[in-house]
Parts: sequence; structure tokens; C-alpha cells
Amino acid sequence: MGASNRGKPIVIADYDSAWVARFEAAREAMFAACGRDAFVAIEHVGSTSVPGLAAKPIIDVMPGLRSLDDAPPIIARLVALGYQYVPQFEQDTPFGPGMPLRRYLRGDDEDGRRAYHVHMVEHGGDFWTRHLLFRDYLRRHPEAAEAYAQLKRELAAGFNATITATSDINVGYTDRKSEFVEDIVARARAELATR
Repeated sequence: MGASNRGKPIVIADYDSAWVARFEAAREAMFAACGRDAFVAIEHVGSTSVPGLAAKPIIDVMPGLRSLDDAPPIIARLVALGYQYVPQFEQDTPFGPGMPLRRYLRGDDEDGRRAYHVHMVEHGGDFWTRHLLFRDYLRRHPEAAEAYAQLKRELAAGFNATITATSDINVGYTDRKSEFVEDIVARARAELATR
């Protein structure tokens, strides 16, 4: 989230089954623009990918590449589709470490509201694996998904109650979800190990 999201309240929406269709339309547009073999797979991740889970109504799309070396022409095609490439998120900032193993793009809807986050990574890498572990655990454990929804609503309410023009959702909202996410990923790994 760049400066354009500073000072805006966090909206947590009830689950909307239309989120799946929005992801599928985005994935199909990416396949059409880049070719299916440009990707190993394209996954729907984040809260909108978990049935029943309340979420910020922004679709997280995770294209998996064979290698990040393949990213430049794909990025150009996604930019032509209307996505904005944000390379500065690959670098460290005063607010935290960058993500050099991810190529991040964002997309807005026709009203100019943020609608998509695109996290292009290497298929099978740590980012890929962690996001799928988290998503799939929440899909299998509705009680964990409900606890996550409750946490997000509480954090959003606290953030929104103290919002200023320079408030950044990464400070006080996103960072406070991290402990919960780490716990779920650890549970998912343990569950996988016992299968």
C-alpha cells in the first residue's frame, strides 16, 4: 500500500461469493494477455479466497512463475491490462524490509478504488508456499477463519478510531495480523507433517 492509501479507513466486508468470479475473470484476462504457459499457475489467495471469511474487498492474485527472470515481459503485458507495477516494494524502506522475490502490481476498479493486488512470485518458493498453507488451513478450519475475521474487525476498528491523514494500514493493522498469520502457517505445516 503506497501513500495513496494513507489516511483512508479500513473497510472489512462480509464474505461475497462474487469475489471468486472476480478472481477468475482476472486470471483469465492474465492468461489471455500473457499466454497460459507464461505461468505455472495463478492462485487466488488472501482473505477473499476463503469462503465465508470477512475481508477487505480486494482480490489477491498470485501468479506463479518458473523464474522471476521471466517477469519483465509479463509485467509489461499486465501493465497494458491496466495494472500498476510498484517496483519500490522490492526494496527495503524505513518502514520495513522489501520483498525482492515478489513482483507486485495493483489494479483499481472502474471507480478508481483498489480492487486487485497481484503478487507475482516463483512457483513453489517460500512466498508461494506460505500463502497457500495459510489459505488452505483457513478453508479447512472455519473456526480459525472466524477468529481471523474477528481479529481483523477489531484491528480495523482500532485503526479507524485513531486515523489521521498520514495513517498507514501497514502500521497498526497489517503488522498486528502477522502473529496470527505466523501461528496459522505453523499449524498448517504441523498438520501437513502428520498426514
